[in-house]
Order: sequence, then C-alpha cells, then structure tokens
Amino acid sequence: MKVGFIMHHCPYCGTKVKENELYCIKCGKQLPEDATERLINRKSFNKYWYIPISILALVILSAGIYYVIMQNQTAEASDLYNKAEESVMGGQYGEAKELLQSALENSKEFKQADIALTYVQEALKIENSIEKANNYLKKQEYQKALSLINDAENSLSNYNGNAVTQLIDKLTSKRNLIKIEELKHKLNQNPSINDMKALLWEAESIKHDEAAEITTDIRNQIVDYTFSKASENLNDKQFSDALVIVEDGLKYAPNSGKLQSLKTTIDKEKTAFETAQRQRIEQAISSAEEERKLNENDAIELVSVNVENNEQDKLVVKGKVKSVATIPINTILVEYALSSKSGSEFLSNEVYVYPETLYPNEVGEFEFTHFDIDQEGKNINIKVDKIKWYTNQ
Repeated sequence: MKVGFIMHHCPYCGTKVKENELYCIKCGKQLPEDATERLINRKSFNKYWYIPISILALVILSAGIYYVIMQNQTAEASDLYNKAEESVMGGQYGEAKELLQSALENSKEFKQADIALTYVQEALKIENSIEKANNYLKKQEYQKALSLINDAENSLSNYNGNAVTQLIDKLTSKRNLIKIEELKHKLNQNPSINDMKALLWEAESIKHDEAAEITTDIRNQIVDYTFSKASENLNDKQFSDALVIVEDGLKYAPNSGKLQSLKTTIDKEKTAFETAQRQRIEQAISSAEEERKLNENDAIELVSVNVENNEQDKLVVKGKVKSVATIPINTILVEYALSSKSGSEFLSNEVYVYPETLYPNEVGEFEFTHFDIDQEGKNINIKVDKIKWYTNQ
C-alpha cells in the first residue's frame, strides 16, 4: 500500500508552500484560503517566455542576413577590384575607374579600391598630358612637350607598384622620343662644330637605340673635323695648335684611333722638326746625297686612293699604302693633288697615314675630309704626288 501527499504551490509565483501558510515566503502575496487553488502551479513569469526568445531569434536572423549580404558585397567588390587591376595593367584607365567606383559602391570601406581610384584618376590626367605633349611635338614645341611629361612623372612620386612602373616607363619612352625629335631638328639646322659638341652630350644622355646611332654619327663628324683642322696646323708646322685641337677632339671621342695616331704623329713631327733645325747645318752638305738615296729606296707602295662623298655630302679622300721596307717606318706623309676631269688642278694637300708606324708588309690608311669643297667626288681626279716617311735608323 502506497502513502501519498498533496503538494501546494503559490498560484502567483509557483513556489512550494505549506498547507497552513497564509503568505508566500517568496513573493509575499497572500495565499488563497481555498486550498484547491493552491494545488495549481501557475508561474506568472513564464507567461511571456516566448517574447525574448522571439526577439533574440529575430536579431540572430537579421545579423545572419546582414552578414551574408555584406559578405556577398565584399566578394563582389573584391572581384571588381581585381578586374580593375587587370584594366590598369592593360592601360585601360577609363574602364578601371568605372570598376573601382562600382567596387566602392559595394564596399565603402574598401581602402585599397579608394587608393587605386585616386591613382587611376591621376593616370587619366597623365594620359591627357601625353596627348597634349604629342600635339606640342607635332608643332615642334619640344620644351612645352617635355615640361608636360616631367610634370606628369612628378605627380607619380607618391605612388609605387608595377602599374606605376609601367606608366613611368611609358613617360620615359615618350620623353626620349621628344628629345630625339628635338635633336634631329637641331641637326637639320647645320650646326657649327661647337654646337655639334653640345649636341653630342644631349644625344648620349638619351637611352635609346636611335639616339645611340645619332651619337655615333655626331662623334664621327667631330673626329673628321678635328683631324682635318689639326692636320692643317700640323702641315703649317703649328705643332702646339695642332695638339690642342686633337686633345679637344679626344674629349669627345677618347677611343678614336684616328685622333690618337694623329696626336702621336704631331709629337714625333715636333721632335723631328726641332731635331732637324739643330742638324740643318750639318746635313746641308749631305742632304742632296741623302735625298737621292731616299728616292732610290722606295719604301712605300701606294695600294689605292679615291675621292668620294660621305653621308654629310662632304668630299673625302681615302687611300691605303703598304710598307715594302725591311725596317719599321713611321710618320708617313702622303701628298696629293685634286683636279677636275678636264685636268685642271685646283688643290694640293698632305695627310698622314695611320697607324703612325708601319712594319714590313703592313698596310696603313689615310683619310682627309675637305669641308670647304662642294663638289661630287665622281667629278674629281686625284693624284698622289709624293709619299714621305721617317725611319728609326
């Protein structure tokens, strides 16, 4: 047999109470006198339990939806940014600008996109500057074009990265093109030799294949001019003046074998001339016999000689000689005369052979540019009248 008992509760808060208690020990409210009403466990605080749970569920759901939306927008913004980056590398700055603006609409806090948009806007300005520079170039207003390019490059000083490097390379290429066109324009104005020297430095400062070709051409012209002028002074026994001219030319063409050989020739000619002056009295008696022996001892053979026009349409005399001596000979001087096809001689000149010293069976060359003769080489005859030389014995 089981014995049971009845549990009583506060009808207001649900707390267990004893049958003989008049007030709830928890909420303090007066308990009903009817004991049956104490048998019902009614917890008033549980009446609205679903409200906070519903609110919490709604908040969580809203947060989840917001998170998903933000994630989608961020992903789309990132995708637009990547596409914009490809457009920038391809030089499509207008397209990149639209993509970056769309990316920022999806994600306003996308700092990379904001920075990239600032750069793209600057790049668009630079593209406009390049176009203006092209217009100045067509008008031969080179300095205005260069100023625009320099300002454009300076505006990129606060940016870095592959895209920036690519744009700077484009500006550098445009600057070089403008400088080359300006250089060509100056060369077409028939500049003096001093102007040519200044233009040589300009050409050397341009890192471009075409500029390198122009540099070589200018240097060759300086060498030819220097050789001709120094040779004229040397022929007049103006050794110091000739040496100054050659040394100045070597500043612009330090590797010129032609000028280096001429410098050696000048030094030796000066020494020989001074020695000859001291020995003039002693050699007066034997000079006739020495001259006869020298004429009999035909140490130099003329291989070839011709007259032609160079690229600047200047008259150039070129030739080769060969040593048939049995000992080294040096300071070889070739005397020649120019005449018209009718046989009328109008000019005689002397030119030294290089290298300065020829050994047995060795071939030397000579070349002289006549800057003051404005004729076609094919209409001129050349005749070598005499070849002189020195020996070390």
